[in-house]
Amino acid sequence: MSIPFTLNGKPAAYEGSATDRLVDILRKDFKCPGVKVGCNEGECGACSIIMDGVLINACMVAAGRAYDTEIITIEGFRETEKFAVLDRCFAETGAVQCGFCTPGMILAAECILTKNPNPNEAEIRDGLSGNMCRCTGYNAIVHAVALAAKEGKGLW
Repeated sequence: MSIPFTLNGKPAAYEGSATDRLVDILRKDFKCPGVKVGCNEGECGACSIIMDGVLINACMVAAGRAYDTEIITIEGFRETEKFAVLDRCFAETGAVQCGFCTPGMILAAECILTKNPNPNEAEIRDGLSGNMCRCTGYNAIVHAVALAAKEGKGLW
């Protein structure tokens, strides 16, 4: 079965089983290693992608669900001006340590700021709640998103 979709702004198609996990095909077939495999239960957010504007856990989605959707992974998002702002803010606030959660956190931040370009702390924490970090304790990440909202005015 051919499953057509858009991946990071380019046409793509998966020629395989519709029941294969999206996280696996993105990593293996489409060479997107930033889509990490963490818990395999949809709890950690390491496999976060943006599908049709919504942050989802790719480990919980069958490939067939990608039919005719637009998918953005960290590999595509990192080519944007928005990523440059988030990257700088994450670095400035010390929001990156081991880096395992960072792709998912960055994509979660993108979704938070797209929905609300000026979120308060509670809204940021709520938007990040599906992504786990074992290193920073979240405060630095929350500060990074708040700083990005301030420094990226007009981008979101």
